Amino acid sequence: MPTAPSRFRDPRTTKYDYVARSILVRCPVCAGQAQVVRAAGEHGLWGPRRLSCLHCGASRTTAGGTLCFYGPAYEPTDPWLGLPLWLCTRTRHGYVWAYHHEHLTLLRQFVAATLRERAPWYDTGQKMTAMARLPRWMTKAGNRAEVLRAIDRLRAGTPRRT
Repeated sequence: MPTAPSRFRDPRTTKYDYVARSILVRCPVCAGQAQVVRAAGEHGLWGPRRLSCLHCGASRTTAGGTLCFYGPAYEPTDPWLGLPLWLCTRTRHGYVWAYHHEHLTLLRQFVAATLRERAPWYDTGQKMTAMARLPRWMTKAGNRAEVLRAIDRLRAGTPRRT
């Protein structure tokens, strides 16, 4: 008897929902894990951000107001400081990346699901969500095993950069 398909319902989040929280990046000083968070007292999406390294103690603050989601050669970067993401690895098709662990968990649930549900056409909410904008190679069933291996590598804490 066949098993029931795993189901994923799109939570209708956009990339702005993910960058509003802390982002894990590679420290420009020691290449360790660092965080980019809102500056103290700031509440908006466009406000200043602060980089703080968990290993060497490096810190920087940006003025905010400008977002750029991709660096040179379309490598995924932090939108405020342009630093490479910590949760990023390359596959033969392209980059698999996430801003933080919750984003990575949601991405894994989406890729692993055999039944992916979007909002109905008559609903008035967000249509082009972060999951709806994933590249076709990442959503194909034939690439599922490779993408899940890359995500599991990132979850294990061993991001490979090539």
